[in-house]
Amino acid sequence: MSQSLARALQILTSLGEGERSLDQLAGELGVHKTTVLRLLRTMEADRFVRRDSAHRYRLGSRLFALADVAREQHVVRQVAGPHLRELNQKTGQTVHLAAWENGEVIYVDKLDSVRSVRMYSQVGVPAALHCTAVGKVLLAAQPKRQREAIVQALEYKAYTPNTITDPDRLREELATTKERGWAQDRAEHESFINCIGAPLKDATGRVIGAVSLSVPDVLLNYEQVLELLPELLATAEAITADYN
Repeated sequence: MSQSLARALQILTSLGEGERSLDQLAGELGVHKTTVLRLLRTMEADRFVRRDSAHRYRLGSRLFALADVAREQHVVRQVAGPHLRELNQKTGQTVHLAAWENGEVIYVDKLDSVRSVRMYSQVGVPAALHCTAVGKVLLAAQPKRQREAIVQALEYKAYTPNTITDPDRLREELATTKERGWAQDRAEHESFINCIGAPLKDATGRVIGAVSLSVPDVLLNYEQVLELLPELLATAEAITADYN
């Protein structure tokens, strides 16, 4: 861990115990005030800390937002766990759980296929928004203005010949996803993998996550993967019911 990062984390830990002045933080870290001030300015710019009118520092709003996301992801993963394991056992295929986090879709859980085939996805790593089933499910669920801004800003990396690389095509795909209630990835992210994904919702209908099934085409072709859609949708409904 870098020295600057270690000091920034120590600052956050100190502020978690209560407000501090610049002098107090410098004393606790055992460094010169200019070093602490430089860190504080960076953290304040990103809303990790805030300074009041008396020049005392407190935890910033960005941390509270991240705490809410972390708490929600923890609850979703905890509730989803038994259902994900059941889906994995019934189908024998790779199961993913993903959540929206600060404009990205993050894998928060993964159960590998019982077969020897392994996917490149990893827990804690972002999923491509334009060519994964969970990415499409969660992007389609975002407010229109935010969704459109993301669609326009995406790099549209072509992972395979089937990858969507055009904003208009993605808009159509997202509209279809939202209308029918599930998304597809037809060898768009990995050339030998087909995937289907479905949303998880809270009591208000807000989408809080996505679950997916991913299958190598050496085991099942796309049409055969679609035959697993009822199992996937039933799993999503069961998780949603237990969450609420």
